[in-house]
Amino acid sequence: MKKDAIEKTNVMRLLDQKKAVYKSHTYVSTGAISGVEVAAALGQDPACVFKTLVTAGKSGQHYVFVIPAAKELDLKKAAKAAGEKSIEMIKSKELLPLTGYVHGGCSPIGMKKFFPTFIDQTVENCETFCFSAGKIGYQIETDLQTLAKMIRFTLADLTEEAQ
Repeated sequence: MKKDAIEKTNVMRLLDQKKAVYKSHTYVSTGAISGVEVAAALGQDPACVFKTLVTAGKSGQHYVFVIPAAKELDLKKAAKAAGEKSIEMIKSKELLPLTGYVHGGCSPIGMKKFFPTFIDQTVENCETFCFSAGKIGYQIETDLQTLAKMIRFTLADLTEEAQ
């Protein structure tokens, strides 16, 4: 491996299999934790750096929401988008057995099982956007059309401003 090459994550391997166009970024040594800090570490617009959240609906069905890092998921809007009476975030300890990902490294691509996925409609304002590459410290940058080749998703109004 070249000295400047980034370690490949499973998400990157899946993108490579589909011959998808993407850029990989790493921020391992910066100590960035929040999505806004990650955006700053990558030199990206926080409006185009997204986080992946996993929820459970009142029905017991799980859903994935991909939203801008600087915003919060509006649970009422999320429930409406998913056709549920209510939605709540799953507990952090449930994430790994359910998705195969840890908190802070969850990607909409490559989960153990596919869950209905919703992306905040503001993604359409971004030429490209970043999201987790499936491992803390690693991000993928691609466009919406490329992601559509990888997973099924619905665009929806999902967010409120972070407090």
